[in-house]
Amino acid sequence: MAKVHVSELVLRDGHQSLIATRMRTDDMLPICSKLDSIDFWSLEAWGGATFDACVRYLKEDPWERLRKLRKALPNSRIQMLLRGQNLLGYRHYSDDVVKAFVKQSADSGVDVFRIFDAMNDLRNLRVSIEAVKRVKKHAEGTISYTTSPVHDIDYFVALAQELEAMGSDTIAIKDMAGLLTPKSTSELVKSIKSKIKLPIHLHSHSTSGLASMCMLKGVESGATIIDTCNSSFSEGASHPTTESMVAALHGTGHETGLNLEALQEITAYFREVRRKYWQFESDFTGVDTRVLVNQVPGGMISNLSNQLKEQGALNRMDEVLAEIPRVREDLGFPPLVTPTSQIVGTQAVLNVMTGSRYKSVTNEVKNYLLGQYGKAPGTVNPSIKNMAVGNAEVIECRPADLLDDEMDKLRLESEGLAKSEEDVLTYAMFPDLAKTFLQERNAGTLKPDPLLTKETVATSAARFAPNEFKVTLHGETFHIKLTGSGHSGEEQRPFYVSVDGIAEEVIVETLNEIEVSGGKASSKKKSTSTLGSSGRPRPTHEGCVTTAMPGTIVDVKVKAGDKVNAGDAVLVIEAMKMENEIQAPKTGIVVAVHVKKGDSVTPDESLLEIQPE
Repeated sequence: MAKVHVSELVLRDGHQSLIATRMRTDDMLPICSKLDSIDFWSLEAWGGATFDACVRYLKEDPWERLRKLRKALPNSRIQMLLRGQNLLGYRHYSDDVVKAFVKQSADSGVDVFRIFDAMNDLRNLRVSIEAVKRVKKHAEGTISYTTSPVHDIDYFVALAQELEAMGSDTIAIKDMAGLLTPKSTSELVKSIKSKIKLPIHLHSHSTSGLASMCMLKGVESGATIIDTCNSSFSEGASHPTTESMVAALHGTGHETGLNLEALQEITAYFREVRRKYWQFESDFTGVDTRVLVNQVPGGMISNLSNQLKEQGALNRMDEVLAEIPRVREDLGFPPLVTPTSQIVGTQAVLNVMTGSRYKSVTNEVKNYLLGQYGKAPGTVNPSIKNMAVGNAEVIECRPADLLDDEMDKLRLESEGLAKSEEDVLTYAMFPDLAKTFLQERNAGTLKPDPLLTKETVATSAARFAPNEFKVTLHGETFHIKLTGSGHSGEEQRPFYVSVDGIAEEVIVETLNEIEVSGGKASSKKKSTSTLGSSGRPRPTHEGCVTTAMPGTIVDVKVKAGDKVNAGDAVLVIEAMKMENEIQAPKTGIVVAVHVKKGDSVTPDESLLEIQPE
């Protein structure tokens, strides 16, 4: 009888895929003793987007989370997802940073490192794999599975052979978007198994509805480890259900040995926990066969929908999903997994929101086109490359070969904020975010983004209103659901709704409003204003510089009095975790700058103004 090992993903990829990575450590720890007793092959509990979410939204120290989980799971392998030379950030790091990060992660509690590269450029995995082996931990070399004209069975088999030669202990097939079919799973696993001696670990998302069948066919074809997620956070953009796969494999000659009754106790706990995070639930995390075309991975879709919701643009999700495969083809068919999923996804959002493809190009896309993430799998669209970076030279070497050692520089930059090597590495991942985080932590003022209760929503009429309702007009009833809106405070505010399932945009012009004070309502005429929702001037002429998406100012490149040419970069904004240069719309003199680094900005305001000479 063949033993099939199970890795449980509820502590990481499950909630990343369904509630935008928002589960807090305090909601993990109480159930850890039960998880620890099940005898999973591993518990994936760190890495991926969790590090970013801890610092950005939850205001938790990610290293402290890891240490707490290590203490609470003494008998389990803790597994993390590591992006090779990207580590857990969105750029390549020097080799000394990679080695330091791996060692610190191992010292703090990680046993299994699943190491991948978004481009499947194995040059970007070598240092990470060697670092893991140096600290005597388990290195899982990983293939990022995708489909395109340049990806076939022979391509993936060659990757597996190279990963084995690098010293990997297991080989993972990472199907981050749920693109595997039962037939392709069987062919791929058999082909890889015929060429290597290492155990094969199978990972797939259930977005297309095929993953459970793929797991079964993968096991029958020779995979000995599978990834599943507890039913409280499984299926859809997440993963096949742990309990269901245990039951499905029982009696087939491929036993997991896991106890279904013990798993049910864990299920009951996490079902209650999930209720607390209802505000991060999304209509876009269920089964969606469009993924077979747009290839948006499970870990990205819940974050993408939440980000569009925050921008009042959730109604444009279908346009973004249609644009993503077009951008991916332009960039030479990279697999869509962090960071390339964010690079492609954010550019697709910009293309949709600006109404013109590549009118604005993110810095990350420019770096990608210059080879700074590695070699593109296919041919890059030459006209897009020329539009974005002109004739700039594309590097041919391993990107990190061009980087000097960074750790001493990072220690110096974070001096006064960092209290430990862990803090320095947090700063390395996200310098601006970490600076604020460490300042607030050191001052004892960390405060996580709030979890709203439905009771609060129901009773706070001053802040909340119904977002789904029925309207009867002239005897006909319409089912209306609000999916997004423009910014409050605008005289003409767009509301995005579905009317009986059909998407519509409604422009509401406020002529009069109700002012509530002391329990009494009074009518008040709305005054006309030339200010945007944040108090900055609204754009009134061609020289006003605006942003296509809400975000945060990362850099102001000009000052009042500077001369600029049309197309010059004048601002850098971070939106959806990607940096985007904003160009001058015309040639002239900067006459006013209305923003500074760190400011939050929206599309309805002028960020700076340019007048002709």
